[in-house]
Amino acid sequence: MPRSPEGAPEARHRVQEVMRAWGEPADRVDAAALIVTELVTNAVQHTSTRRIRCRVLRSGDGVRVCVWNRGRGRIPAPASPEASAGLARTPATQSDARDCGESLDCLAEDGRGLLLVDALAARWGSRAAVAGRLVWADLV
Repeated sequence: MPRSPEGAPEARHRVQEVMRAWGEPADRVDAAALIVTELVTNAVQHTSTRRIRCRVLRSGDGVRVCVWNRGRGRIPAPASPEASAGLARTPATQSDARDCGESLDCLAEDGRGLLLVDALAARWGSRAAVAGRLVWADLV
């Protein structure tokens, strides 16, 4: 999808459509819609790439939402130390990036919108390399 303000609603609609077709529960569809909205919005705001890719993968355990963009745009930092207090992180592995179709090095970052991602996802992570940035979230 193009990197524009319309990217987040478009991604949200596509994710909802696919997940409903899979027969996913409404609460998981809603959580995925919020997560993809945040991840695409971050890509739109913090990168200079022209296009953003979004991928939704289904497994026996749940669903993985992936957002990828070219370039090394940053993920926003938290508004305050208190905003990120208590965030539990499961270390990302190289296989997490491969699951989304990219192979990127791991960087850990936080932002206010990512607090929402953290609250809704079973786990999530970010990988960055010269080729681009991948941010993923798992819903179970």
